[in-house]
Amino acid sequence: MADLSIPVYLGVQVVIGSPAMRQLIETVRRVAQSNATVLIEGESGSGKEIVARALHHLSPRASRTWVDVSCAALPEHLMESELFGYEKGAFSGADSAKPGLFELADRGTLFLDEIGELPPRMQVKLLRVLDGVPYYRLGGVRKVSVDVRVVAATNQSLEAMVGAGTFRRDLYHRLSQIPIRVPPLRERREDILPIAEHFLHQQCPHLSFSESAKRRLSEYEWPGNVRELRNVVARAAVLSSGTEAEVSDLKVTTRPELPAPVQALEGSENTLDDMERRMIHDALARNSGHRQKAAEHLGISRRTLSRKLRIYAMEEPVESWVH
Repeated sequence: MADLSIPVYLGVQVVIGSPAMRQLIETVRRVAQSNATVLIEGESGSGKEIVARALHHLSPRASRTWVDVSCAALPEHLMESELFGYEKGAFSGADSAKPGLFELADRGTLFLDEIGELPPRMQVKLLRVLDGVPYYRLGGVRKVSVDVRVVAATNQSLEAMVGAGTFRRDLYHRLSQIPIRVPPLRERREDILPIAEHFLHQQCPHLSFSESAKRRLSEYEWPGNVRELRNVVARAAVLSSGTEAEVSDLKVTTRPELPAPVQALEGSENTLDDMERRMIHDALARNSGHRQKAAEHLGISRRTLSRKLRIYAMEEPVESWVH
């Protein structure tokens, strides 16, 4: 494993074995030196935040503030005040002024995760700030200017969202001055075993994988990417009773199977909407109605799931969903 001096982030060491990851890290090194806005695209669990943190760590702003926020985690009615701050008395409960995340990240880096979940009204304001236009805090009368390097990430296709009219074309082009794609684990299979062994050593230094377990790890498609691999290895470390983790400890199949309700649709006349609705229903049922867990299972954000529940009139399915 090559040592490219990339630090440990989020408790995960960046393990590099594949040409794709070597090329990615070299790209990050070059891009980190500029102030250009970066859009990181990749599937859920593929390591987009690690790449974003590396961009900050390797940049001239490394000694300044790193601020991160998930656009899907912020309620829409609080998003403007969180990003841009507010003045005392701006609304009920605003007992004192509060700087927004942009101000907190001044001269540093602001990481906007799940940028595809940004509401249309906020897309307009973000575009103006990215263009260097000073802004007002909520309820403010004095303009605020900041020097912030913005890095955004998404597991959705913003280009497709632009085509569908749900994401502004001008903001998309402004965010993607430098696009970086994080390849899913199935496209860099050379990394699977080194990463799995790293996780296993973290859990139980005395354990190793049997040869059959290594084959199963290498053959699996890993739809949940590195996050799923970490969870599978952690479970195997707990279940293993010997000095080697066996296939039976991994609890994965050679190929991920579709949920039963979706399999039943194959060859039928059901529409894609019907299929998506049943996948959502199945994910919620499998997770006892817990929306956040169901969203993670589906590889979408909590807000996207809530929107689809409204679209499919599923606000009151399966007993009562857990919010």
